[in-house]
Parts: sequence; C-alpha cells; structure tokens
Amino acid sequence: MTGLTLRPVGPAAARRGPHPADGATIAVIFTAILMMIPARLVFRGLPFSLTPADAIGLLGALVWLCTHFTTTLGAAKGPSPVRTSLFVYSIALVATYFYAAASYLPGDEMNLADRSMVLVVASVGIALVVCDGVRSYERLDLVLKAVVVTGALIGIVGGLQFALNLDLTSYLKLPGLRFTQEAPAILERGGLNRVSATTGHPIEYGVVCSMVLPLALHYAFRERLLRWWACCALIAAGLLFSVSRSAVLSLVAVGVVLFIGWPRERRLIGAAVVAGFLVVVKIVMPGVLGTIFDLFANLNTDSSISYRTHDYTVAGREIAKSPWLGRGLGTWYAPKHLIFDNQYISSLVETGVIGLLVFLGLFGAALWSVLRSRYLSADPVVRDLCLALVACLVVPLLGSATFDLRSFATVTGLSFLLMGVSGAMLRATRAAVAAPGPTAEPTGRAR
Repeated sequence: MTGLTLRPVGPAAARRGPHPADGATIAVIFTAILMMIPARLVFRGLPFSLTPADAIGLLGALVWLCTHFTTTLGAAKGPSPVRTSLFVYSIALVATYFYAAASYLPGDEMNLADRSMVLVVASVGIALVVCDGVRSYERLDLVLKAVVVTGALIGIVGGLQFALNLDLTSYLKLPGLRFTQEAPAILERGGLNRVSATTGHPIEYGVVCSMVLPLALHYAFRERLLRWWACCALIAAGLLFSVSRSAVLSLVAVGVVLFIGWPRERRLIGAAVVAGFLVVVKIVMPGVLGTIFDLFANLNTDSSISYRTHDYTVAGREIAKSPWLGRGLGTWYAPKHLIFDNQYISSLVETGVIGLLVFLGLFGAALWSVLRSRYLSADPVVRDLCLALVACLVVPLLGSATFDLRSFATVTGLSFLLMGVSGAMLRATRAAVAAPGPTAEPTGRAR
C-alpha cells in the first residue's frame, strides 16, 4: 500500500503515471465483485457458503495484517475511531462465539456460528484495508466512483428484470460457483415485478440503491456531466423497482440529511429533479407509484407488518436466556427459528446487549469520522462528499429496524466498505489540514 499522496496540480498532473496498487485497488475489486456477481452465487466444495466478495474481504484482512508488520508499505499507523470500533466489534463477537461454543449447541447451529465468524473477519478485513490503505482524496474518489458505477449497472439489471422479466443473473454463473437455495431474483407485489437485481432480496436491493444514491448525486452536482446524472436515474429507478417499503423509508432519510446540509440553490434543484423524475415514472411505469403508496396506506392490514411484530414475545424469551452475550452469532436462522426482520432484535438474540452496542458503535464511529472531516475541511467538495457519506451511513441504521440486514451479503459488505471509507476520509482530511499549501488539491473544483 502506498503512503499519503496529495493530488498534484498543473503540468505534473498530466505527467503522472499509473498509481501503484494499494488499499483502493482491493476496494475497487471488492466493489465490482460484491455488486456485479449475484449474491446467491457461492463457492462449490466448501463446508459453508462463501461468496467471491467474502473471499476478497478475507484477502483484504490478510493484506492489512501483513502491512502492519512493517513500516515501509504505507499502511496508516496512527489512531482511528473506525479502526478502534472494528477491533472492539471483533473482540465482542469472538467473546460471543466462545460463550456459545462453551455451552451446548446443535451441530447445525455450531456450523453456522463458525461460518458467521469467518464472515465477520471478511467484513472487518475490507473495512480495515480501506481505512488504513486508502491515503488520499484521489484514491477515495476512485473507490466511491466504483460504487456509483456498479450501482448504476445493477440498476440496469433490475430494470430488465422489472420491465422484461429478463433475469441476467441466471447467466452470470461462473466456474467454481453454485447458486444457493434462496428466493428467486424476481418476485411479485401488487401485480408488479418486485426485483432484486444481483442482491439477495428486493428489500436489500432497494436499501443498497438508497445507500449509493447520495454518492451519485455528489458526483452529478460536482462534475455536472451527463454520465453521473444517468447513474442517478438508474439507481433511483432501481430503488423503485424493488417495490419496497424499506427502500422508500431509506430514501426519505437520505433526503432529510441532504436537504439539511445542501445550500438553498441545490435544494431547489434537487426538488425539481425529484418532481421531474416522479412525473417520468408515472408516465413510463404506471402503477408503480400507486403500489408504493399502498404499502403505507394499508399498514393496518398489511400481513408483512403483522408478521414482523407477532414474534416479539419469542424474541423476549430468547433475549432473557442470555441478555449480555446472546446465544451465538448466526445460530438463529430460518426455517428452524422465526425470523424477526429486525436486525436490532436479531442482534440482541444472537449477540446480546454487548453485541448490539458494538454494532451501533461501528456506525457511530463512522458517522463521527465523516462529520469531523466535514468540520475540519474548508473545501466545499470535501464537505459535500462528507455529507453524502453521512446520508449513506444513515440508511443501514434505519434499514436494520425493518429487515435483518446482517443476513444479506451485499448491503453488509457495502456498509463495512463505507465504514472504511469514513476512517480513510478522516485521515486524509487531517493530513490536508496539517499540511496546507499550493501542492495539495482536493478531489475536484467546487461548483
């Protein structure tokens, strides 16, 4: 991994050659695999399900560990709130694992606990390799643009599923991989296709699109190029194609955060763009907005709402059995057990109060890091990117109350990736503030 490199200006920028591989390189590869390879594809021949993105996360954990054995590979060594929260999170889940293993668990649940710990290493690994291995605004831009572009591409996949009933994910099977026995990519709600693109479920698809949209809007307003506005349209359309209540709630949360932080002129432009987009949707895809409206108008009679609330008594009994460390990460699963469709309740059952607190601590540290970066930086581009990251991180916090977020690979991987980005953003901002001068230029011009 390379050391800190502030972006040169003038003729030097034109003469610069390819950037050496670093944490951003691993992050871009991870993003492409996470978003483009269907989440239902896992490796053959393994005793548990492992996706290609998980494998890259495990590789990232190994790379991060090796770079910290030396002082010459450019990995950041100083304190970081995100890195500290990741360490605390890992230690807490290891304690939960050993507590569960010390008591009796059926063989199937013990195997799932083993798999869950491997996935924890993969998730933490990608966050750490980004947090300590991405050392400049320019490299952060590369990672986040990869997130936006792949988000637009899965918007196309979702659009084909929605409009033509064409599932491209069935053609994306790669050698050495197999499909798990999970829900199909195209479901139905209110007479409309309800699609999941490359993710594991329509709810996950909608939440992922909500997380990516603020970043797409950042680049669209910043660079004012048609391709970024096209990405915004594809991602926003994908959000609607999920026909998901969670996606709409996430979009509202994103809108609140952005409208609070945006200047007045951009708020007006944003409102006009939203209105125009809704008009186009009403004309091109009649019935979509009405179906989504009905999701909220019929809350009292919606079976999905009653399903989410009828099992709170069961959850209370399970939490009371082991309130602090839980019964073991990954051990509460369908069809053996009731699914709570609420990550906070699932965390209390599986990892106890301690597990829930460290889970919230991850997002707290990431949000603090980007808010601190926004406070420290005087550059409007950096401040706007920090605002977009806040909006991104609010989405999984809200989504955790409406579905079991950690059970879905794509949204979990994206969440940990953005946690790492938050830590890297704070490092880059502190370095820029500590060494101002004409040789340092942030990611782009303010517009």
